[in-house]
Amino acid sequence: MPKKILDPLPSAAFQILLALVDGDSHGYGIMRHVAEQTAGRMRLGPGTLYSSIQSLLEAGCIEEIERESADRRRCYRLTLAGRRCVRDEVERLEELVRVARSKKKLLEGEYV
Repeated sequence: MPKKILDPLPSAAFQILLALVDGDSHGYGIMRHVAEQTAGRMRLGPGTLYSSIQSLLEAGCIEEIERESADRRRCYRLTLAGRRCVRDEVERLEELVRVARSKKKLLEGEYV
């Protein structure tokens, strides 16, 4: 079976999906939302943002939507497949954290 392109989900794609959970948005809005939801730890440049959006569109995780305003910006919406994808990634990350927390030696003492 071929490996899925978005498995595991790249962090930029994960943050984009999380941003769209809160509602439809255009690229610049997604960039701002990601910076806010990560307290500035992740800032998506246009290249990363739009290549990630293209991958998410191709995978069916998001869709482009029509807007009624004269604004020419493209807007995106999370699809049902995108909701499943982000939920699966959250579960995968929770499992990684659970395993890391079980490593008592990792969380105790000094680091090299």
